[in-house]
Amino acid sequence: MQITSTLRVINEKNFKGARGVTDGQTYTRLVGWPEVFMTDRVRLGRASYLPGTYEQLHWHPIEACYYVISGHATVRDFNGKEYEVEAGSIIYAPPGIAGAHEWEVKEALELIDIRACNETNRKMQFTVDKATKRSYIDIDELEKREAISFTSHY
Repeated sequence: MQITSTLRVINEKNFKGARGVTDGQTYTRLVGWPEVFMTDRVRLGRASYLPGTYEQLHWHPIEACYYVISGHATVRDFNGKEYEVEAGSIIYAPPGIAGAHEWEVKEALELIDIRACNETNRKMQFTVDKATKRSYIDIDELEKREAISFTSHY
């Protein structure tokens, strides 16, 4: 039997980052993205945050896991409980509103973003209004994530 290797080695320096979901964030797509290298189930990227960046309370319909490479931030959960994170911290956010979190970056932050799903239409981010606890997502974000279509099929 002849076996052909399917191992892939990817170097981050070959990929350019772009603005992330909030001002002050840069996101580099690394694994599980059509324009980089598709996988069966895993999506991975590197996020960089400038000091002072604030990413408002939000949740995802899929699991999110973050590994902090460097820097310092305060992460708050749905109830407002604060967690100080730094190099070596792992943040696990289960799917749904109970896994909601927000970031307040104190010192330039670098982290690896890991998702167990590579479907763009499921990697959405729903903002939570802290006063009412209601969730919402902008329609342009739905379109960007290929989760809605305005094309008529008639």
